[in-house]
Amino acid sequence: MPAHPPSSNQLERSPDIELEFLRSSGPGGQNVNKLSTAVRLRFAVNTTPLLPEDVRRRLIALAGSRMTEQGEMIIEARRFRTQDRNRIDALRRLAEFIAVAWQAPRPRRPTKPTRAAKQRRLDLKKRRGCVKQSRQMVRPENE
Repeated sequence: MPAHPPSSNQLERSPDIELEFLRSSGPGGQNVNKLSTAVRLRFAVNTTPLLPEDVRRRLIALAGSRMTEQGEMIIEARRFRTQDRNRIDALRRLAEFIAVAWQAPRPRRPTKPTRAAKQRRLDLKKRRGCVKQSRQMVRPENE
């Protein structure tokens, strides 16, 4: 496995990325109606050789609803008024997703409760039992 995730420059040159430009809502004035400034980035997660298998699994889990049934991750960028800035934004966001997925989760070390914690738990259970017992209806002794 490579030591570090691919940069947005490396990703941009990858054949696994497809950029589609579409009309955007948001800032841009009259340009919104005539220029295709928004970017839809499609990244073929399942087939790319850039990602090791464990990173691929974490990226798919991290992407959530951005993943298609065909195994593509879709990122839409429309924050800026120019096509170039939106393209850079989409690539940067993809690189951030991959960087997060690249970090392997720390393994969980099993722990046991301390003796004092066990004792506190038992004391609370006894106290709670006493409270409930005190709520019971008192029966007369001659019955």
